[in-house]
Amino acid sequence: MSDVKAIARLMRELEDQLAVCMRCGMCQAVCPVFSRTGREADVARGKLALLDGLMEELFENPEGVNERLNRCLLCGSCAANCPSGVKVLDIFLKARVILTGFIGLSPAKRLVLRGLLSRPLVFDRAVEWAGRFQRIFTKPANEIVGTSCARIASPFLKDRHFHPLAPEAFHQETPEMDTPAGKSGLRVGFFVGCLIDKVFPRVARASLRVMDRYDVGVFLPKHQGCCGIPALSSGDRKTFLRLLHHNLNLFETASFDVLMSACATCTATIKTIWPVMVQDQPAALQDRVRRLSEKTEDISAFIVSRFNPAPAGHTEGASVVTYHDPCHLKKSLGVFREPRRLIQANPEYRLVEMAEADACCGMGGAFNLQYHEISTQIGTLKRDRVVDTGASVAATGCPACMMQLSDMLSRKDDRISVCHPIEIFSQIKKLP
Repeated sequence: MSDVKAIARLMRELEDQLAVCMRCGMCQAVCPVFSRTGREADVARGKLALLDGLMEELFENPEGVNERLNRCLLCGSCAANCPSGVKVLDIFLKARVILTGFIGLSPAKRLVLRGLLSRPLVFDRAVEWAGRFQRIFTKPANEIVGTSCARIASPFLKDRHFHPLAPEAFHQETPEMDTPAGKSGLRVGFFVGCLIDKVFPRVARASLRVMDRYDVGVFLPKHQGCCGIPALSSGDRKTFLRLLHHNLNLFETASFDVLMSACATCTATIKTIWPVMVQDQPAALQDRVRRLSEKTEDISAFIVSRFNPAPAGHTEGASVVTYHDPCHLKKSLGVFREPRRLIQANPEYRLVEMAEADACCGMGGAFNLQYHEISTQIGTLKRDRVVDTGASVAATGCPACMMQLSDMLSRKDDRISVCHPIEIFSQIKKLP
C-alpha cells in the first residue's frame, strides 16, 4: 500500500511540473540523442508530452512508455537550456520510478541492483572476484589509453574498449581514514564512488595526496556504498533509498566541513537529486539529507575556492591537454572553470580547448548498454573534437566520461591518454 501511495504522490507531482513546459522545442537544439535520431520522441518535449497522458499510456502500452523514457542520457542539457525552467531530470527520474513501480524490474536488473548494488559488502566482494578472472576473458587493446577488449565475441562487451577493473580496489588499499584538520583548518569527508574505487583508484590516491599537501584532514569511512544514481535511473527507488540510508549513516559518524568527491555524477546526485527524491520521507530524514547535500562539493571546486591556485604558465615542451566538461558537473552544478584552473596550475601541461567542450560524450550509464549504437555515435563526435586539438592528454572530471573517452579513443587507436584534472594537479612539485 505504501508503494501505491508513493506512486500516486509522484503522479501528482508530475502533473504539477509538466504544466510548466511551453512545448517551445528549445530542447531540440541541445539534445545529443535527438541530434543523432531526429525523433521527436527522443527529445525532452516529446517525452514530456508522453508523460502528460501517462496514466492512460501506462495501461495501454507500459513497455513502450518505458522504452521511450529510457532513450535519454539524463545529461541535463535540456534542463540547462530550458527558458521555462522545467526540471526535466527530476520529472524523468520520478517517471521512471512510477513505471518501475507499475511494471517491475527485469530479472537482470533486480539481480544487479537489489542483489549486489544495494549490498555494498557483497558488491565489493563480487567485483573483487570478477577482477581476479577478468584476464581470462579480456586482452589489452591500447597501451597508451590503458584499455582492454573482449578475447571472444560477446553480446555484452561487443566492440567496446574498456578500462579493466583495478588489480586492487581503492577500498582494499585504503579501507578507512580519520585524520584531523592540519594548518589549513579544514577537514573533508571523502565520498569515493564506485568507478573511482574499482576502476580508477589512482584518482582517489591523487585526491588524498593533494589533501595531505594542503594539510586538510580527511574522514574516509569504510564500506561506502554507491551514491544510488544507477538504481534511480532504472526506477528502483527501494535500492536508492537503501543506499542513501547506508551512506548517511556512515558519514554522520564524524564531523567535517565539506563532503568532497572527485566523481561529478556522485557529487551532483548527492547535492541535487538526494533532496528531491526524499520529499515524501519523514522530516527528520529530509533534514539529514539537506545538511549533507548542502556541504557537498566537487573536488576541483573545493580546492579552487579554498586555496585559489593560480595559473602557472606552461613550460616549453609542455604536454598538450584538452578538457571535456562532464554534464553533471557543468550543467547540474555550474562547475567548469575550476577543473581548468587545476590543469593550468601545472606548468608541465598546456590547456587547449576543444570545440563544444560541454557537449555530452554519450555515456549516460545504462544508456551506453541499452543504446550502444547511439552512444557510440555521440562519443565518436567527442573523440573527433579531442583529436582536433592535437592533445596527448584528454582530461575530464567524471570517471564515467573517462570510460567513454577511453573507449572512443582506443577503438580508433589514438595515442591519447585519459585522466582526471586532480591527477594533473597532484603532479605539481610545489602546490600553489
